[in-house]
Amino acid sequence: MTTDAPPQLGPIIQGQRKARHLTLEQLAARSGVSKSMLSQIERGDANPTFAVLWGLTQALQLDLAELVGGGVTQKQSETIEVVSLAHTPEIRSPRGDWTLRILSPPNLASQVEWYEVEIAAGRSLASSPHSAGTTEHLTAWTDGLAVISGGARQGLMKGETARYRADLPHEIVNEAGGPARALMVVHYRG
Repeated sequence: MTTDAPPQLGPIIQGQRKARHLTLEQLAARSGVSKSMLSQIERGDANPTFAVLWGLTQALQLDLAELVGGGVTQKQSETIEVVSLAHTPEIRSPRGDWTLRILSPPNLASQVEWYEVEIAAGRSLASSPHSAGTTEHLTAWTDGLAVISGGARQGLMKGETARYRADLPHEIVNEAGGPARALMVVHYRG
């Protein structure tokens, strides 16, 4: 009789936290789980209780099944991972101005991350500066997007890619009359 090994929750939690650009302190405040306990869980030194897992899923806006299952399913091959749309993490602005779908794997967080970006008509996605040396690469899938980084502004047509500093205040603006979509890659200098 064989049994599956328990899921390694620490790396999943750490990856989801980093993908949302949250510090341990911020996740602790949102989840009600102490910073030291979070650190132990991420390192694999502690096994979280159901109550702790529940607090973390609520704070990270994940289903418990996504966290325990890692959001990744293996299909037909040990070398190909398939993440279903239902398990693709999303970050939505509180007012519905934009949606980010996290396409990159959690283990690459803070190195390189990629997102599907959707911005409502006439809205924008504004970001505070990331760590020193960080750049973003935005490929427009639709017309009407403009990028602002520091004092520079550049409009984009469908298919064009803008590369810009993300260690300055920056913003992606949808100047179109309908939703705009793009692929955004964030590269952290390391």
